[in-house]
Amino acid sequence: MKTLLVVDDNREVLSAVKMLMTPKVDEVITSSTPISIPELIRRHKPQVVLLDMNFRSAVNNGNEGLFLLSEIKRIAPEVSVVLFTAYADVALAVEGMKIGATDFVVKPFDNTQLSEVLLQAFGKKERKAHTPDTPGMLWGESPEMLRLKTLLERVAPTDANILITGENGTGKDLLAREIHRLSRRSSGSLEIVDMGAVIETLFESELYGHAKGAFTDAKADRVGKFETANGGTLFLDEIGNLPYHLQAKLLTSLQQRKIIRVGTNTPRDIDVRLICATNRNLPQMVANGEFRQDLFYRINTVTIELPPLRNRSEDIPAFVDMFIRKYAGIYALPVPEVTEEAMKRLSSQSWPGNIRQLEHTVEKALILSDGSKLDVHDFDLHDTQIIATPESTTLESMERNAITAAIKLHNGNMSEVARHLGITRQTLYNKLRKYGL
Repeated sequence: MKTLLVVDDNREVLSAVKMLMTPKVDEVITSSTPISIPELIRRHKPQVVLLDMNFRSAVNNGNEGLFLLSEIKRIAPEVSVVLFTAYADVALAVEGMKIGATDFVVKPFDNTQLSEVLLQAFGKKERKAHTPDTPGMLWGESPEMLRLKTLLERVAPTDANILITGENGTGKDLLAREIHRLSRRSSGSLEIVDMGAVIETLFESELYGHAKGAFTDAKADRVGKFETANGGTLFLDEIGNLPYHLQAKLLTSLQQRKIIRVGTNTPRDIDVRLICATNRNLPQMVANGEFRQDLFYRINTVTIELPPLRNRSEDIPAFVDMFIRKYAGIYALPVPEVTEEAMKRLSSQSWPGNIRQLEHTVEKALILSDGSKLDVHDFDLHDTQIIATPESTTLESMERNAITAAIKLHNGNMSEVARHLGITRQTLYNKLRKYGL
């Protein structure tokens, strides 16, 4: 028996939802008072609750809805909760999904969409992702990544600005591409700018473009990344490396949704969806006066944190298989089998360089091996573990340690160091200056 509980302080909404869902489920229970939720759940045992986020006119930030969601999951963890909000607050809905909501619907609602979301909630306790992977991207089966994938499906179709955080090598660039692919802007361009590699003096030209003669060597008009991304997505990687004095210029462009090419006075409208990524602790940088608070709020409507590979070791065999097939195809080599012992050893490593380091390790093993199987001795595992110390608990210190270890490993060959770390030489030099190495 399908029982739906609808809790909303607007009686017209209650009537509309009941009329919509009565032909589709066995029973629709409605209530305009959230205090009745525990008793109604005990008495009627609904499988799905449609929960409004705000009940008091003086409170419109959704905190009451998040509290009620937590209470429902505490007393009836098996119940699927769909959030109902009139404030189109994607970040708030995301917080709700992080603490257990199955989905969310924004008012004013579309009857078809609401009906589909509620019926889907009856069909599963936890909404599973169903979109296909993009080439080169593998989600794996770890619970954390499955939850992230579900969240991504809800957020990607919106125009919300997204901040992707996580350690180096976790796949932040691939996640940005997936967001663009799933967005309404997928037919537009995805433009990528590595903020750690942009020379300060060329920052404006890179992002905003310039007119012929604007400066020395400006021999022709140039369209900046904001304009080439118009109608699409602009991905600013390593946003934490943007110098403080340039952050105000970026903020102004985002607020006004206009840019001016260097050497002109003509504003140009821009329509981009912004995705940023960083491995740095931006809240701490804000507290230290190193990153503008207003820019931080502007870029992180939704924050998605990618877990390190050591926290999703069950996904390592799938990555190993994918990388073997990838590089066997590139180098025209037969696809070897990985022994059980080798796979166990690969899965037990801490991988401080994350997926990028695992990929390089597999590539090297495939190139150097001359057999039909890859065993433990075929993989270079001597630098895949770093013992954590009190000084290496922050992302910045872990990054510094990884760079130091790579420099030592490659005897100061910066080209090899950059390749090992999966970054450009310019980015490496920026980081060397940053950490005083």
